[in-house]
Amino acid sequence: MEALVLSITLFVLATFLGVELIHRIPTTLHTPLMSGANAISGITIVGALVVAGGGFGWISWAFGVSAVVFAMMNVVGGYTVTDRMLEMFTKKPEAK
Repeated sequence: MEALVLSITLFVLATFLGVELIHRIPTTLHTPLMSGANAISGITIVGALVVAGGGFGWISWAFGVSAVVFAMMNVVGGYTVTDRMLEMFTKKPEAK
């Protein structure tokens, strides 16, 4: 029971810290940090695959599969947004 309370407390504190950090990031740093976050989500996918395929029961399989789905959505969406933002900095050919 103590481990559950400690885990929930840690999760809540990490959530508040993450929200505060995100709100304090200047817009010029958004694209590089987004790319780094996408790399971290790739690590999350590996961990979720380990949990889903670990044979710990159907509940861990369900959580693992849902974690893979959400992490993949995060990676694909993040790289799409980053690519769009980087396109704003490329020069377009002039019309003649």
